[in-house]
Amino acid sequence: MKQVKIITGTSNVDLAKAVAGNLGIPLADVTVGRFSDGEIQVVINESVRDCDVFVIQSLSRPANDHIMEMLIIADALKRASAGRITAVVPYFAYGRQDRKVNPRDPISAKLLADIMTAAGINHVVVIDLHAKQVEGFFDIPVDHLEARPVLLDYFLSKGMGGEDTVVVSPDIGGVARARNFAKVLGSPIAIIDKRRPKPNVSEVMNIIGEVEGKKAIIVDDIIDTAGTIVNASRAIKEKGAAEVYIACTHPVFSGPAIERLSGVVNEGIVKEVVITDTIPLREEFDGVKVLSVSVMLAEAIRRIHYGESISKMFT
Repeated sequence: MKQVKIITGTSNVDLAKAVAGNLGIPLADVTVGRFSDGEIQVVINESVRDCDVFVIQSLSRPANDHIMEMLIIADALKRASAGRITAVVPYFAYGRQDRKVNPRDPISAKLLADIMTAAGINHVVVIDLHAKQVEGFFDIPVDHLEARPVLLDYFLSKGMGGEDTVVVSPDIGGVARARNFAKVLGSPIAIIDKRRPKPNVSEVMNIIGEVEGKKAIIVDDIIDTAGTIVNASRAIKEKGAAEVYIACTHPVFSGPAIERLSGVVNEGIVKEVVITDTIPLREEFDGVKVLSVSVMLAEAIRRIHYGESISKMFT
């Protein structure tokens, strides 16, 4: 892989190092800094001419800074005659702004896709987009990876599965995700049906499915403030679940999220919070388990470089 260059911004350096380590190549010598007024400075300290370049950058908080870093790196690579520029984006910002809810709303995910293409990016690799239709916002190839195998391997290693386990979707929109997860475990699914009877009245959570006496895994793609997932875990425990696990791909963990999650762990409601390292964990807490997607990303990069199938990774 002599023609491959792995470059990272500042958003998730540890993940980029792990990916490069799995590929057996060093990170490219690139400096990403700031001028005195806060503007981003990118200096590429080695030749990238005609190279297959992969820029690893999660667009996590502060999202706008990390987006600009990625765009400036891509522009620098384009002007340095890089052969192909692939943006490896473990967490894609603005992915939840994928449609117009109100008459004058922007579609920010589409805007970001257009800007990335204009910056010179030729190919995009993402993990677990919140809405799959975001793939269609790009006019360049997109490889959409799934963290499900990484999470499933962990739960299978704990001997979970079968009728003693139930996979729970925290809302109606996540049913397909829960069903795919449960299919591998050979387990049934349950769904949280949230209803607010009237304004300013707390949500009532009805559980569709059987959880009593089972090990419940609540599966989601993103945990933001953790309000919904924490309320769901309490409702499942009250219905008699033997153990409750929370599993998600992207630990956004904004606002009171860590306080809420550590609270349900310390109260004995949740056994473990299982996440991946698509976003660096800003604060450790009891009961959290971080799984790495670095091996999966390294294999995807290898396959892209050699023109091999990505879909076969998940079959």
